[in-house]
Order: sequence, then structure tokens, then C-alpha cells
Amino acid sequence: MKVLVPVKRVLDANIKVRVKADESGVELANVKMSMNPFDEIAVEQAVRMQEDGTASEVVAVSIGPEKAQETLRAALAMGADRAILIKTDADPEPLAVAKILAKIAADESPDLVIMGKQAIDDDSNATGQMLAALMDWPQATFASKVEIADGAATVTREIDGGLQTVKVQLPAVVTTDLRLNEPRFASLPNIMKAKKKPLDVREAAETGVDLAPRLSVVKVTEPPARQKGEIVESAEELVAKLKAKGVI
Repeated sequence: MKVLVPVKRVLDANIKVRVKADESGVELANVKMSMNPFDEIAVEQAVRMQEDGTASEVVAVSIGPEKAQETLRAALAMGADRAILIKTDADPEPLAVAKILAKIAADESPDLVIMGKQAIDDDSNATGQMLAALMDWPQATFASKVEIADGAATVTREIDGGLQTVKVQLPAVVTTDLRLNEPRFASLPNIMKAKKKPLDVREAAETGVDLAPRLSVVKVTEPPARQKGEIVESAEELVAKLKAKGVI
């Protein structure tokens, strides 16, 4: 079974995000970038499938600038067999990403596409669902447990009311949630081995997908500073203060 794992290069989750001076977006210059945390979980799950004999090949794919090769090398160090970079300096929206992934999936013919449920930069939570629709494949989102057997994936997914278990026939698209697993740290020997693993770089123009944005950013601002709290003596005083502030 071949597993395709899309990964995205994003701002490192542990750094403080800064807004550009002109409020046109988030500052990306001279800041640490890393693999989207949800995608790390997807890579870990795919590698575990390979280790237990369920998967025969794990292919990582990313859509982004030349520097996204670093993200793919991280996936290779975790255990992916090879990688594909669709190079573009544009910041493609979820639909464009899904269309490119659909073309890659058509070429690679994977039995499973497993990916993070969302990226921490735009929080769109849409690419996996769009990809499944474009490929006309079944989908299972927000996976907290994945089991593969008899040509099907049994997925336990997190919903508002608790947990739901669904079974989808392969090929399928699965998106991962935080509690699916704990991604491993790549060892130094594996990091060195990753440098020799195949990484295919292709131009986004070769896919024929229109990357022109459908949305425009009007303004990006930091959230207001948190105000100092107040101590009240009674529920009545609390209600009165909330009414005075227009909260209720």
C-alpha cells in the first residue's frame, strides 16, 4: 500500500507571531519555519503503517518555495521514502492546493492520502475535504485512531459529542487530529540518511493549476491587549458591570 502525505512549511509553533509594520500580513522574514504540527502527525502515522507492514511506501509532498525542501527533508528523516516538491513562490489557497494534490495523486496512485486536518497559519481546514471531493474518494476527518484492514480504513474521529467511528473503502483521504499519535524526533543518523533520499522538484506551472488568489487580505492586526480583571463582591455587581460594558 502506497501512502501519500502532504506537508506544509509554516511558522514554527513555538515562536511569537509578529504582524508586519504595514499590516499586510504576518512577518516571515528571518523567523524559524518548520513542518505544520498536524502534518507531522500524519507523517508519523504513515511511517508507523510502514513499520507494521501495512504500508509499502510513504511519499511526502509539499507545495511551496525552494526552502520547503527543508520541510520535506524533515519528513524523510522521520521515515518517508521519497519526496516531491511543487515549487512556487505564491501562497496557494486550499482549492489550488487540493487541485495540485489531486494531480499528484493521479500520477502516484496512492491507496491512502493522510494529511493534517488544518495548517496553523491559515486554519482553513478545507484542503483534505476538497481533495476528497475532486478525487471522488471517501474521506474521514479529525482522526484520533486509524486502522487499516481488508482494503478499508476504520477511523475513530473526534466530534463535538465525543468519538465517532467510520469505515471507508480505500483509496481514501484521512485528515489527522492532535491525539492520533506523538511524532518522533528524527535521529542524527536518519537526518543524514534523509539527505540521500530522492526529492523530486517540479515547477507549479507544470501542473496547469491556476494559483491566482480568490481572496485578498485587507488588513492584519494583533489582538487587543488583555485588560486587567476586576474583583466583584456579588453576582448582582457582576451583572451590572457586564451591562455597563455592553457584554450583556
